[in-house]
Amino acid sequence: MASADLRKELECSICLSLYTDPVTLRCGHNFCRVCIDQVLNTQDGSGGYSCPECREEFQKRPVLIGNITLRNVVENYITTQPAHGDTRICCTYCFHSPVPAVKSCLMCEASLCDDHLRVHSKGPEHVLTDPRTSLENRKCSVHKKILEYYCTEDAACICVSCRLDGEHWGHQVETLDEASEKKKKKLRNVLKKLIKKRRETEERVQSLEEQWRNAQEKASGEAERVTALFIDIRRRLDNLEKRILSEISKKNEQRSLSLSALIQKLEIKKDELSRKMKDIEELCNMTDPLTVLQEPDTGDLCDPEEGGGDGDTGGHDGGDQGVELIISHMLSEIMSGVNVMFYVQDPADIFLDVTTASNNIFISDDLKTTSRTLINQNRLETAERFQYDQVMSSRGFTSGRHYWDVVISGSGLWRVGMCYPSVDRRGRQSHLGNNTQSWSLCGGRQVYNNLCSVIYNSTATPIPHQISGNRFRISLDYEAGKLSFYELCDPIRHLHTFTTTFTEPLHAALGIFRGCIKISLGSYTWK
Repeated sequence: MASADLRKELECSICLSLYTDPVTLRCGHNFCRVCIDQVLNTQDGSGGYSCPECREEFQKRPVLIGNITLRNVVENYITTQPAHGDTRICCTYCFHSPVPAVKSCLMCEASLCDDHLRVHSKGPEHVLTDPRTSLENRKCSVHKKILEYYCTEDAACICVSCRLDGEHWGHQVETLDEASEKKKKKLRNVLKKLIKKRRETEERVQSLEEQWRNAQEKASGEAERVTALFIDIRRRLDNLEKRILSEISKKNEQRSLSLSALIQKLEIKKDELSRKMKDIEELCNMTDPLTVLQEPDTGDLCDPEEGGGDGDTGGHDGGDQGVELIISHMLSEIMSGVNVMFYVQDPADIFLDVTTASNNIFISDDLKTTSRTLINQNRLETAERFQYDQVMSSRGFTSGRHYWDVVISGSGLWRVGMCYPSVDRRGRQSHLGNNTQSWSLCGGRQVYNNLCSVIYNSTATPIPHQISGNRFRISLDYEAGKLSFYELCDPIRHLHTFTTTFTEPLHAALGIFRGCIKISLGSYTWK
C-alpha cells in the first residue's frame, strides 16, 4: 500500500506516468519537462501562461527549473520495484508455508529464505544470486553447467567445459567477476563523460533561458516605451484639437459681434438715406418754385462720406490663414516636446576567421583583435588564407542592416572594410579596396598624417578633413546597397558612403600593416 502511495506521488499529472526529467514551476508543482513544454506551447499567444495543476497565472513564460532531487527519487524507486507481472519467489525448503526467498543458489538450483540461507554451504561453487533471476539463463546451453567464465575473444559467457574441451579451448578467458569489473570500469568512465555532457547541456540551457528572459524583458521595455510615447502624442493631439476648436470658436464669436455691430450701423444709415430720398422726391414733385428754392440745398441732404467704407474691413481669407498658422504652430510645439528615437537592430556579432588570416598577423583568443607580428604564425597555407597581412570575418551578411566598430592602436598603416568571399587572396590586388570585391577605409597616423581615404577598385577618394580619433564604425544596409564609414567622435561624423548593388555575402575585413586593430561592438540609435 505504501509503495502504491509513493508511486502516485511520483506520477506526472499530465501524462500520469512516472516523472521523466522532472522540472518545477514557480508555484512548486512538478511535471515532466516534455509534458509541461507542450502545455506552455499551446498557451503561446494567449496573453499569459498558467500552471495545469493549480491554475496560477504567469505574465511571462515560466522558467523550468530541473528538480534533481525528485529525479533521483524516481530512479531509486524504479530500481527497487519488481518488474510488472513478476511473481513472488518462495523458499524451496519451506514446505509448510510459503516464505519469500532472498537468494537462489545456482549450484543447488534452489531458492533460500533468510533462515535456510544461514545454514547453506558457503563454498565458492555455490553461487548466490537474486531469486528472480532465471536459472536457465545462468547455465550453459550446451553443457547445462553454470556459467563461470567470460571469453574475451568471443565476448561470451562460458562454463568450465566450454573452457577445457569446448569451442573456447585455448582462448583468453576471465572469471565473471573480473570481466564484470572491467566492464563496470569502462561504464563508469562513460558515465562520467555523460554526466559532464549533461551538466554542460544543462548550463547551456540555463544560459539560453537567461538570454531568452533578457530578450523578453528588453522587448517588453521597448514596447512599454513606445506605448507611453504614443499615449503622450495622443494626449497632446487631443489638447491641440481642443485648443484649436476653442480658438476658432473665439475668433468666430469676435467676428460675429463685429459683423452684427456693422450690420446694425448700416441699417440705421439705410433708414436715414430712405428718409432723405423721400424728402428729395417730395421737392422734385413740387410745382411752386419759391418753395423749392426756400428748402435747404440738396448737397446737405447727401451723406458727406462716399465709397461705402462704414468700417467693413472684409478680410475673410485672413481668418482661414490664421487658423492654419495656429495649427502649424501648435503641432510644432507638440513635436518639439516629444523625443522620438527609432532603434535599429543590435550590432553584428563578428568573429575573425583564423583560416583566412595571413601568417604575419596575430589573432587574439577571443577572435576580436588582430595585430602585426614579426613572428611567423606557421599556419597551414590554404586557398582561403590571405598572402598579405589581412583577415576576414567568419560571418557573412546577405540581408538586413548591420554595423561593427573598430579601435585602431598604434601609428601604423591599416585598412578596414568589407569584402566578398570571392576576393583574391594572393597578390597586391588582394589588398582591401584594390579590386571590385572589396571596399575599405584606409589610414595611418605617420603614413597619412591623420588623413584617411576610401578605396574601391584601386581608386582612392581622400577624406577632406583630418581624423581626430582612433575609433570608426562600418555600417551596412544590404538591401539599399549602402556601405558607410563613420568616425566615432562627438557627434558621430559621416566620412563616406559607397552605393552599389551587392551580389554576394559581405564579410568584415581588416588589413593591419603596423599596429593593432580591435573589433569593438556597442549599441547606438538613429534619431
